[in-house]
Amino acid sequence: MMQKRSVVVVVSLLLLVIGCSQKKPAAQALPGAKSLAGARVFIIEPADGQMVTSPVTIKFGIEGAELAPAGPVKDNSGHHHLLIDMETLPPMDQSLPFNEHVMHFGQAQKEATINLNSGSHTLQLILAGGNHVPLNPPVVSEKVRINVK
Repeated sequence: MMQKRSVVVVVSLLLLVIGCSQKKPAAQALPGAKSLAGARVFIIEPADGQMVTSPVTIKFGIEGAELAPAGPVKDNSGHHHLLIDMETLPPMDQSLPFNEHVMHFGQAQKEATINLNSGSHTLQLILAGGNHVPLNPPVVSEKVRINVK
């Protein structure tokens, strides 16, 4: 009887280990809106290398695409997403995350005032369609580096 229990426990542990080691399925790519050649987003203010105080007002620029609120997915149309202190871009075929590093401006805002801690920060814009998936090809600004007093 004891031997049977030991076998059951060992088999159960083995199945648990195998189950935990399986890779999670990759997030499924979502259909994104298309962008036109020449579409671009950029940060108007603050300027790269500027010393600022918090809260910081950030002004967004867009050319060659339509600024529109979140909702319907329409080619060459979208709203701004501000990346704060991100070393690499998020996946471009998935809905952008909602977290402290990715701010969504789904009402088609052209500026935002945000609080930032003292120190060096990077800011970057991505234009994403109504479903928060970046346009294809991606419309991404250059990074702006600022220093907060």
